[in-house]
Parts: sequence; structure tokens; C-alpha cells
Amino acid sequence: MGYFTGKTVIITGGGRAVLKDGRCGSIGYGIATAFAKEGANLVLTGRNMQKLSDAKEELERLYGVQVLPVQADVAAGSDNEAVVRSVVKKAVDTFGEIHVLINNAQASASGVTLADHTTEQFDLAMYSGLYATFYYMKACYPYLAKTKGSVINFASGAGLSGNFGQSAYAAAKEGIRGLTRVAATEWGKDGINVNVICPLAWTAQLEGWASAYPDAFAANVKMPPMGHFGDAETEIGRACVALAGPDMKYMSGETLTLEGGLGLRP
Repeated sequence: MGYFTGKTVIITGGGRAVLKDGRCGSIGYGIATAFAKEGANLVLTGRNMQKLSDAKEELERLYGVQVLPVQADVAAGSDNEAVVRSVVKKAVDTFGEIHVLINNAQASASGVTLADHTTEQFDLAMYSGLYATFYYMKACYPYLAKTKGSVINFASGAGLSGNFGQSAYAAAKEGIRGLTRVAATEWGKDGINVNVICPLAWTAQLEGWASAYPDAFAANVKMPPMGHFGDAETEIGRACVALAGPDMKYMSGETLTLEGGLGLRP
């Protein structure tokens, strides 16, 4: 039995994606796999129902856990608070409690300069990332307070460093980082652990970009000091498992940069 056996973890953006070598090819699916190996019941959200169904089939077959896939999209022009409340209600109706919330989902129009960015492109990043994180945290709060649970949000080095062509993405991620710190301050009295991770992971999307646009990839993506990009499951996923565990409560409110290897740097 794993540490999270019988506990419920919500992961946004948790659809199945794999690398060419068969390893987990997205951060959300890597996190889902890491928690599945610890016996957690999983609620996976995303826009692509096929990817969610594929994740459910593989995780249940390999690890014997229960997976609830829920198609959900936080976007401009929608009743997003109702969308998120519906996801949380389905999670509670199915599993009874919520122990961990991981806000991973994010879409953006990366590569577009600030001067050329449209309002629609800016909204894409803000709603899918910052607003989604805000709504999920609000909706999950009473359940996390009851279980003394954990929130793990995802920001990015794009905001920390000011990456070229990622204005909306960086703005959304920095908003998430600020929101995380406020929640850590306000929710500490409730026993809720709140942290943010800024990862650099090797994903199927990055792998495809490197193959299709090698020059652009070489100019914009730098190898981390550890000499390899983060593995979505064994490094970033396991870091999430560790942060949600009881031994890491003292870390609440920290920004953690994961740039390959398991070195967590506040």
C-alpha cells in the first residue's frame, strides 16, 4: 500500500501523453502516474476527453487505482466557476473527500511578442491558468480544510526570467505564484499546505518542437545545470508526492524551481 491509498487527488491537465521512448510525456500525466503508484484515487481534468480516457485505462490497469476523468475547460466567455464547482462536486460524490489539489493545466500562445499579442491570446493564458487556479482553490478549500490537505500550483521560469515571446504565459504564471503565497498565508491556520513549482520538464510537446524547429529550440531552451531536463514522473511527479506528504508541511508558501534532478531550490 502506498502513502496515498484511499486519498483523493485532483490534477488539472492530466490527460495521457507519452514521449517517443514511452515515458510520461506531460507534466500532468507524470504527476498522475506518481500518485497512482502511491495508491491515490485520481480526478483528472482536461479539454481532450480521449486523452483523459486513455489515462484512466492505463492508470487503472497498471496500478489498480480508481480514476475519474472529467472534461472541463476554463475559458473566456464561460461560467467558469460553475464548471469548476461541477468538477469538485463529482470528485466528492465519487470519492467522498479531497486531499490534494494540483493546478497544472495551462494553455498559451507562446512565441508571440508582447506588441503583437491579442486580447484573445492574453485571455487564453489567463483563464486556462490563473483563473482556473483561483476557481479550483476556492472550490476545494472547505474539503482541504477538513482533510488538512495540500495545494500544489505550477508557475514557470518564464515569469521568473522574462522569457521572450511569453508575455501572457509569464503574466499568468506570476499571478499564480502570488496567489499561492497569499493562500499559504491565509490557509496555514487551517493546516493546508500550499506550494508552487516552477518546472523545466522534457515533454512530448517540447520533444516535438525540438524535432520540428531545432534552431528555435536551441536558441530558446537551455540545458539545466543538472545536465538533463526534468522527468515528468520520476522527478516532478515525485516532488509533488513529497510536497503533499506530512513531512513537508513546513515548506508551505515556498516557490520551488525544479530544473532537472530532484534538487528543490526555494
